Amino acid sequence: MPHAVSRLGLGLAAVARPAYITAGRASALGATRDVETLRTRTRELLDAGYAAGIRYLDVARSYGRAEEFLAGWLADHPEADDVEIGSKWGYRYVGGWRMDAERHEVKDHSLEAFTEQSAQTGELLGDRLAIYHVHSATVATGVLDDGAVHRALARLRDGGVRVGISTSGPAQAEAVRRALDVRVDGEPLFTSFQSTWNPLEPSAGPALAEAADAGARVILKEVFANGRLAPGGEDGTGGARAAAALADRVGISLDRIAVAAALANPWAWRVLLGPVGTDQLESHVAAAGLVLPSGVDGELAALAEEPEEYWATRSARPWA
Repeated sequence: MPHAVSRLGLGLAAVARPAYITAGRASALGATRDVETLRTRTRELLDAGYAAGIRYLDVARSYGRAEEFLAGWLADHPEADDVEIGSKWGYRYVGGWRMDAERHEVKDHSLEAFTEQSAQTGELLGDRLAIYHVHSATVATGVLDDGAVHRALARLRDGGVRVGISTSGPAQAEAVRRALDVRVDGEPLFTSFQSTWNPLEPSAGPALAEAADAGARVILKEVFANGRLAPGGEDGTGGARAAAALADRVGISLDRIAVAAALANPWAWRVLLGPVGTDQLESHVAAAGLVLPSGVDGELAALAEEPEEYWATRSARPWA
């Protein structure tokens, strides 16, 4: 049965800053990446996504000027009052809009960081903010055990904003399950989970299904494995090479296979797309009506890499 476009979301991680780790992004984006060029490109994507029926938009404090770009688009589109917006705190963008920055983002899950960044998000997005995630929460950072941060997040929750976490790394499932156990004033604190899931890295799937069964929303990110599962970004390694061969054999674009595979998870509330151009977006959206040929799901399941291997490959990707 075809899936609905309404289950797709549009993320601005790859388009609202000059450098990122997505393979194939450089050729798709081009060399001109000043603020106004990327602002215009972002607005074109938002226009196209809204016209296609996408109603969930994802940004973060560390995505360059993503919140700013989105706020400007919202101000110019009062008719878009039916979109739901999620953002994230916990990383700071420190790249200075430079391609050659020594560091592009810095992680900080302290109460001070939440206080500072939630205020900045509030100034830009105001009451349009519906979901606020801790960005890449892990057990190691301590944010899932920090009572002071939890109380601050609970005040946001009690004010009507859904609170959640995004996850990255080989221990995503552990972070999701730990977060599900957090209660403040007897109520679950974290009720939205934005996690990496794709055919090369499906290890968080069981924990995410548990989260959905508990009543939380599940948002799948990096469904293209940062470009490894998209035309022009295949790196010829491991499961990505086999996935590209599968796409060629069945005659379906690799990015559409990746989207359809993610949408096939019944527990996924939204599947995030992260294009840098409207042509990419159009191809991704086409997967909402795609039914994969018989047997392809089993072949995709066989592509999974060991989580430690997958995340080591991701960590080695250059910002470009």
